[in-house]
Amino acid sequence: MRFSAWYGIVVGVLMFAQWAFFLLAGQVPELETEPYRIAFHLIAEAVTAVLLILGGVGLLREATWGRDVSLFAHGLLVYTVIVSPGYFAQLGEWPLVAMFAVLLVLAVFSVSRLLRAGR
Repeated sequence: MRFSAWYGIVVGVLMFAQWAFFLLAGQVPELETEPYRIAFHLIAEAVTAVLLILGGVGLLREATWGRDVSLFAHGLLVYTVIVSPGYFAQLGEWPLVAMFAVLLVLAVFSVSRLLRAGR
């Protein structure tokens, strides 16, 4: 389960870093145009990132709750890596769309490892 633990931690930290970069660089125009929608989206992303990190730490510490939190967090991640690329596809930013595709494949692989470890 070490892959799933580290994958969750790394992706969770990178989610925070990505949003910090976009926000600090002023590259979130939705703050002006759609403030409620983007606020809810940011909360959902933060919850996903926190749970990925928490679940990863739980797995590394072999806590009884680590696998369950990780599975839930990975479910949130699968949703976000399916829905988020649409924004970048609309802008024609295909390298970012490809990045989300890779994240999806790795997330599904990670979930399969977590499910097998639970047997």
